[in-house]
Amino acid sequence: MGEVVLGIETSCDETSVGVTEGVRLLGLATWSQMVHSRYGGVVPELAAREHVIRIVSVLEEALSRAGLGLEEVGAIACTRGPGLIGALMVGSLFGRGLAQVLGKPFISVNHLHGHLLTPLFGDPDLAFPYLCLLASGGHTMLVMVWDPLKVEVLGWTLDDAAGEAFDKAGVLLGLPYPAGPHIDRLAQGGDLGRYRLRAPQVSGFHFSFSGIKTAFLNLVKRLRREGGWSLIEKEKAHLAASVQSAIVDHLVSRLRKAVKQYRPERIAIVGGVSANSYFRRCAAGLAREFGIQFVAPPLSLCTDNGGMIALAGYFKWRSGRVGSLTDSPCARLPLEEFI
Repeated sequence: MGEVVLGIETSCDETSVGVTEGVRLLGLATWSQMVHSRYGGVVPELAAREHVIRIVSVLEEALSRAGLGLEEVGAIACTRGPGLIGALMVGSLFGRGLAQVLGKPFISVNHLHGHLLTPLFGDPDLAFPYLCLLASGGHTMLVMVWDPLKVEVLGWTLDDAAGEAFDKAGVLLGLPYPAGPHIDRLAQGGDLGRYRLRAPQVSGFHFSFSGIKTAFLNLVKRLRREGGWSLIEKEKAHLAASVQSAIVDHLVSRLRKAVKQYRPERIAIVGGVSANSYFRRCAAGLAREFGIQFVAPPLSLCTDNGGMIALAGYFKWRSGRVGSLTDSPCARLPLEEFI
């Protein structure tokens, strides 16, 4: 059991602990903080408090599912950033305390690095390199993953993240937070061509979602003027399909452009938005078009989780990149500068 790593993730509103052995996930427990749904978004102070309340029980559940005791863990990995500083501090202090008490190596992990490696949970034999599109509530970027510890960021969002665009569209449609899964389900009964939202015009491999958000806001306002909320309700599935199509088509257009230039043998999508069924179909279709492999993490591992932190920690530990008990959390932590 010498390669067993315990990973702790508290960067936002998921309190999660995962246990891995190599690239195999042994146990995972996650507490999703639904307290934020009444506010339509994550409240940082509440998130930190929830982490304090739940982290011990989540740890115990993860170890139970793995069938292991703390003494059998070889190293402790913890998210250092990026994320909400109060939430990060809870996991960081807890993880450093565990490592010190147990006398185990402590490994600081970049949250985004963890996401980029999650396709390995679905395919442990996945070969490197692969072109990876990371899309979540807080981050959207296109990254070439050359090997587990070497990445190259090709493009990033110039304003909002894809997941945040889904959530703002959900607010306009009166959907609960987080809105992504609700829009996905609604869109399956809608006509994505009913309302066309103009595609963002950005250079390189970058992304922009502010224009889509504004266009959708104006569309909803116009429909409400014409027929009130009853018209919005009547058109809700079509509106969901239209905004989902605009967001996903923009994501895939950047992916397509990078595939043409870099000619990778495989592509991956990761992050919470990668659970979207339309996004998966479009990305898989792109891979078929170019005759390359498409990979994505299991649906249960798309959102923030301790398993991905343990996995990234494993590769860092194996290469001797052990952190220090003095490592402090960072709300902003550049990907390429900290792996």
